[in-house]
Amino acid sequence: SLVVLFGATAGAYGAKLGSDERELILLVWQVVDLHSKKVGTLHKSLVKADNLDLSEQCREVSGLTPEGLGKAEPLDRVLQQFSQLVSSDLKVLGRSSYTLCSDGQLLIRQVLHPETSKKNFLLSDCFYSFYDLRKEFHTCYPSSAAVKDQTIKTMAEYLGLGTDETEEDFGVWQVKTMVAIIFSMLSEGCNHAFTEPETVKYKYETGPCSKSETVDSETVIRARGLPWQSSDQDIARFFKGLNIAKGGVALCLNSQGRRNGEALVRFVNSEQRDLALERHKHHMGSRYIEVYKATGEEFLKIAGGTSNEVAQFLSKENQVIIRMRGLPFTATQEDVLGFLGPECPVTGGKEGLLFVKYPDGRPTGDAFVLFSCEEYAQNALKKHKEILGKRYIELFRSTAAEVQQVLNRYMSTPLIPTLPTPIIPVIPPAYTIATGSIRDCVRLRGLPYTAGIDDILEFMGDATGDIKPHGVHMVLNQQGRPSGDAFIQMKSADKAFMVAQKCHKKMMKDRYVEVFQCSGEEMNFVLMGGTLNRSGLSPPPCKLPCLSPPAYAAFQTAAVIPAEAAALYQPQALLPTTRTPQASAAAPPTVTYYPAQAAQLYMNYTAYYPSPPVSPTTVGYLAAPPGAVAAAATATHTPILPQPGALVRMQGLPYNTGMKEILSFFQGYQYAPDDYNGLIQLSDQARSVLQAPKEWVCL
Repeated sequence: SLVVLFGATAGAYGAKLGSDERELILLVWQVVDLHSKKVGTLHKSLVKADNLDLSEQCREVSGLTPEGLGKAEPLDRVLQQFSQLVSSDLKVLGRSSYTLCSDGQLLIRQVLHPETSKKNFLLSDCFYSFYDLRKEFHTCYPSSAAVKDQTIKTMAEYLGLGTDETEEDFGVWQVKTMVAIIFSMLSEGCNHAFTEPETVKYKYETGPCSKSETVDSETVIRARGLPWQSSDQDIARFFKGLNIAKGGVALCLNSQGRRNGEALVRFVNSEQRDLALERHKHHMGSRYIEVYKATGEEFLKIAGGTSNEVAQFLSKENQVIIRMRGLPFTATQEDVLGFLGPECPVTGGKEGLLFVKYPDGRPTGDAFVLFSCEEYAQNALKKHKEILGKRYIELFRSTAAEVQQVLNRYMSTPLIPTLPTPIIPVIPPAYTIATGSIRDCVRLRGLPYTAGIDDILEFMGDATGDIKPHGVHMVLNQQGRPSGDAFIQMKSADKAFMVAQKCHKKMMKDRYVEVFQCSGEEMNFVLMGGTLNRSGLSPPPCKLPCLSPPAYAAFQTAAVIPAEAAALYQPQALLPTTRTPQASAAAPPTVTYYPAQAAQLYMNYTAYYPSPPVSPTTVGYLAAPPGAVAAAATATHTPILPQPGALVRMQGLPYNTGMKEILSFFQGYQYAPDDYNGLIQLSDQARSVLQAPKEWVCL
């Protein structure tokens, strides 16, 4: 038997049903016996929604009113009545089992499943399997319109059935017409058989993903704006009614290894992906979630892995994964098992633990744990921020994709990143970051988030010629996205004043942009992570003297950097080998190549928040042409770096480390000659420290 089902919401109708998150307000159904071709009683039931504000389209099409709906039963009561009445009708027809049949997939997948999930009650098993009448009709009549273009009316017209909707109440005509279409498909000329119903997955299945897999880009979406504590099960619940591929939820991490509020989700086919895109700006709790298309390559980059250790760890299916963070570096498997205790038994004992390590084997303080059921996982999560050794431990829900991503991140990170050797560093023409109180800068506030440098230059119009080279500074937020602010250095305070007067509240795309005159000091405060508002300046999180803006204003003495200065950025200068004076005399000359268009660039880096005004990313890398190499081979130069010495690079410094602490750390070692003093721009305080009798000098 089939139960022909039709429904409507308080919002959009037709192809957009369920896309606006509006609640169900109407259900109409009728039982059809496919063997005897008999039908049961036609039932129509109104549903009382939490929000009775009906859209204009709903009022016009359905003829329903808020007053009438206010007297109806809520959805859970209506579904109970549905089950009881269907069972009663089946007994009359001498049948016991049935499958739903709806006009398309939207009512089941986009309305009933999401709404019941949000209202925290379960649908009966009959709603997890159904026939899509449009697909069945196209299978029976291949010459009819495409499935996506079908409606009840077009199917009826194709068969020559009556299509006067005004003769019946809204919903009643639709169900009666659907029953007539089904009987036509069962006629002797067609003999259509309903054999392959659509299915809805009961729950999301976890599992590993290999980088060697092929992922169809037409099945992947990116969800943005997720609460940071969201798990893969939370995301699967957001997409309830749609079939996510096994292991198809990949939570994205930021550069610090923490979740950034984004996830890539892989569905079983493109049809499910298209339905997921219709949930753009639907809500998860109080937050709306943005849904965009993504690619298979992006999914594999996040979720794919090649480690045999990870594959073996994730080979146990349907396990709950918990991530532990902040473990002591000396913690062992026994310590972790003892911390979790007997109330949270780990699947497989020690085999259910996976410690995250650096490529050299050092522990990172992270670990993943497998539990066989939700109860054990909940007991483990109760130990969040309890003490192990002398440290408190953080516990979070995790996913197979996050395990892959964390392992990929740590195992692929080189211990000491170096610059590529075959590429010659190019230092752009010198420019000065303003640091004084002269108001020769402007601040742009309220920029469209899609605005780029070209948009800003177009917005500035004729004033573009008054911008200093590399004088445009974009400000990003802590998630690395555009904040809507930018700073521009002008050639003089008068130019900045004129720009602020001319461009204030001028439109850029569909938004007006506020333009204010400000000083270089105010600009640097914001670029370093501080805030600038009506209350004045709030200092940045980092207040170190050694990180103050003046200390970053390097290479200010010449309009063109001499070739010798490029030695500072040669890859060999990061970790040079010990050289003798005789060997260094035969060293080839340094080559620095400046393309003609480089001088025309207004900006070649983006200022991340918080960011020093002169970031290392201001150094670009371009291959030098053979002519430049040949010309430099005949030139003579005096190396700035003393050849007998060597540079070392320090990583992992505490954020409050100053120059004195670094000099004290290297106490007892021979210091470099005074020739280093000319390499960097120093404040008077820093210079006094360097000129004192020390054995090391800091660059």
